[in-house]
Amino acid sequence: MRYRIRHITRYNYTAPVTRCYNLANVIPRDTARQRCLSNRITLSPLPSTTHKRSDYFGNKAFHFEIQKAHSELSITAVSEVELSDTGSNTPNLDLGISYEEALDYLRNASRPDAIEAREFLLSSSLVEASPALTDYARPSFDPQRSLKSCVADLTHRIFSEFTYDPHFSTIATPLADVLAHKKGVCQDFAHLQVGCLRAMGIPAKYVSGYIETLPKPGQEKLVGADATHAWIAFFCPEEGWVEFDPTNDSMAGNQHIVTAFGRDYHDVTPLRGVIFGGGAGPALNVSVDVSRVVGS
Repeated sequence: MRYRIRHITRYNYTAPVTRCYNLANVIPRDTARQRCLSNRITLSPLPSTTHKRSDYFGNKAFHFEIQKAHSELSITAVSEVELSDTGSNTPNLDLGISYEEALDYLRNASRPDAIEAREFLLSSSLVEASPALTDYARPSFDPQRSLKSCVADLTHRIFSEFTYDPHFSTIATPLADVLAHKKGVCQDFAHLQVGCLRAMGIPAKYVSGYIETLPKPGQEKLVGADATHAWIAFFCPEEGWVEFDPTNDSMAGNQHIVTAFGRDYHDVTPLRGVIFGGGAGPALNVSVDVSRVVGS
C-alpha cells in the first residue's frame, strides 16, 4: 500500500517575528513495516538555512532558520510512503511469550536490543510513574497470559472506558487528570498506555504519525480532514517493537503511518522552536491529507 501525505502548518502572528529557529518532525521514518519513498518540505518565507539529520531516536529531524521579519509562517511537507501489507487476518494474540517470561527476559537479557529497550521503562516529562498507573494497568496483566494478549486487553479497556473529547485536554493537561476524568484525545490515550506499560515493567514508546481516515459510504472525503495521530509501541522479546492504537482499539496496521518514535509527545512534536517577536499567541491552522496512491 502506498500513501501520499500532505501536512500543512500555518502560523499567523499579531506582530512581526524578526527571526526564528525551528525543529520539525514531519518526515516519515523507515520502520520494519514502512518505507519513506520521498519527502519535500516547502517553507514560506524562504529559510536562511535548513538541515536534515537523524536524531537520538532515529527520527528524521528537519531544522530551519528564518532570519527576516515575517508575520506569517507556512510549512508544507509532502511525503510518499510505502507500507507492507499486513493482511486482513487478526493474529492470534494468545500465542507467544507470556508476560512473566517477558519480565524475566527484560531483567536478565544482555542482548543490545533488550538493553536499549530498557531506556523506555523510565519516566519522561509527560509520562511520570505513579501508583495510579500501576493500579489501572494491573488487571490486564496475568503472569501466565501472553504478553500481546495483556497489551491488547489494556488497549481495549482504554478504548472502552475513556471518552474521546477534543475539548477536555491540552498538551499541558497532566496525565493524572486524564486518568481521573477518563477523557482525552489520541495523544492522552497514548501517554496513558505508555505509562501503564512502563508501570508493569514493559518498555513502551510514544508513536507520532498519521492514520488514513475514510468517509462514510456515499460521501466524499474532505480536503484537509485528516489529522496527526498518536499510538504506542511496546517491546516484545520475540518480535521487537509491536504497535497498538488505544484510540481505535487495534494493532497498528497498513493505515498507520509513522513519523517518529519518542519517550512522549515532547520528543516528537511536529513543530517546535524559538521565535523573536510575534506578539500575543499566534493563530495556528493545521491541514493534513492522507491519500492512497492509485495503482499501489
